[in-house]
Amino acid sequence: MATSNKHAKTGRRAGRPSGDDLDLRTHLLDAAIMQFARVGIGATSLRAIATEAQVTPAMLHYYFGDKQRLVQAMIDERLLPVFGPLRAQLEHADGDPMVLIESFVRGIGAVVARHPWLPSLWVREVLCEGGALREVLFRQAIPNLSQMLAQRFVSAQADGRLNAGLDPRLLVVSLIGLTLFPAAGAPIWRRAFGAEGLGPEVMLQHTLALLGRGVGAAGSGETA
Repeated sequence: MATSNKHAKTGRRAGRPSGDDLDLRTHLLDAAIMQFARVGIGATSLRAIATEAQVTPAMLHYYFGDKQRLVQAMIDERLLPVFGPLRAQLEHADGDPMVLIESFVRGIGAVVARHPWLPSLWVREVLCEGGALREVLFRQAIPNLSQMLAQRFVSAQADGRLNAGLDPRLLVVSLIGLTLFPAAGAPIWRRAFGAEGLGPEVMLQHTLALLGRGVGAAGSGETA
């Protein structure tokens, strides 16, 4: 008896959707990345992703083959594309270091708003020892972006437009620490301060004020 199930067709290459397949494949990737951000890549099974997506594990095998290829699809189609637009935005930013810094802070804020899973995934899979994405990020994304930023700061420092006491490389580290870390820890610090109303825009303005004016009183001059 012939089957009407479109997923019964054969000869299909995993990860190459067409037509209506694309919507379901997108849904499956969304479910996978939410699970990865929530409990980690290593602790997430295909069955858990299938449960999240409300499909059978066989459906995941149909679209991705196995977990390794699913993770690679997530890297290629979700993670790495996050950094392309941000890099382009920073490359076209003004040479003034504060303009570049503000562009980075606002750019990360926009990325997190579009991809709220990124900070948690970053902490779990890049910062933590043994994280599944550390080498991927170092080989394919971080060097290009971080080195470009550091070089821009080196040039600004040479022109006398950036504090000579700063290490341009560590300034990049500080920028990441003031953007991705607070976003990843938001559930904790919001609860600690009873500050559920502190949204992304408040955090953005706080970070820019801290980077631009430090912790001195607004308008105060330097002390002897």
